Amino acid sequence: MDISEQEFIEIISVIQDHSSYDFSDYSDKSLHRRFSKILLDYRIPASELIKRLKTQPQFLETVVKKITVNTTDMFRDPAVWIDLRNNFLPAISGKDAINIWHAGCSSGQEVYSMIILLYEMGILEKTHLWATDLNTDVLETARAGIYKYRFNLGYLNNFEKVICSSGDNTLCGEELWNKYLEIDTVNDRIKVRPFLLEKVVFAKHDLVRDSNFSGIRFDLIVCRNVIIYFNYHLQNKIFDLFYKNLMDKGILLLGIHESIHGAFLAKFEKRGYYYQRR
Repeated sequence: MDISEQEFIEIISVIQDHSSYDFSDYSDKSLHRRFSKILLDYRIPASELIKRLKTQPQFLETVVKKITVNTTDMFRDPAVWIDLRNNFLPAISGKDAINIWHAGCSSGQEVYSMIILLYEMGILEKTHLWATDLNTDVLETARAGIYKYRFNLGYLNNFEKVICSSGDNTLCGEELWNKYLEIDTVNDRIKVRPFLLEKVVFAKHDLVRDSNFSGIRFDLIVCRNVIIYFNYHLQNKIFDLFYKNLMDKGILLLGIHESIHGAFLAKFEKRGYYYQRR
């Protein structure tokens, strides 16, 4: 369904006035698509959507969850993970403690990819991982570590490309997958093994409004395929948050189609697939 510009502005304003959420600096094009889909899903006009947002707090929460982007995969873009394994992670492996933040972690597949990689490199025990998202539903999925087998089948090949790329791993294929995942093809289910589940703290966090949730600085911040949905002003606000909470020489890992532009580019150095804090 079409949404007029006035209706679009009012929807964003109503959400902001009746909750702690602020979508005013999100990409207009992206939000238009999501609001239109919500109207189609509920078969209501924009006027009814606005009315419900004003009067039904639980409905507002549901709408917020529907308009946040929740796409992630295990070892997405294998070359990125191979770069981390061969370059950045070895450089910090001698530290007494390593701190990593996955911002906008969605349902957690990339978080568990990181944990598996750290385990393979022998540095998981001294690594502290936090993973945050605005959407509490996907956080529950992430905490459980349970996913659809058929949906993720193609990405198991990425798993092998990254872990076996070093040449020192004798396990590959299903034998490697089973080391870290309980695979139930009959019930179309993949479950992350318990010893991986316990290595990460999941928490709700709003990149738009919230500051550093932990009070520490990070060696690595992963925020992939999130800022592409923000406008330039909000992107810079998020880059400032990340810059202030990275260790010196810490790195920021964005999606392969995301980049830093403008003034903040002077504060980071592009190195391979990631940005290093100057």
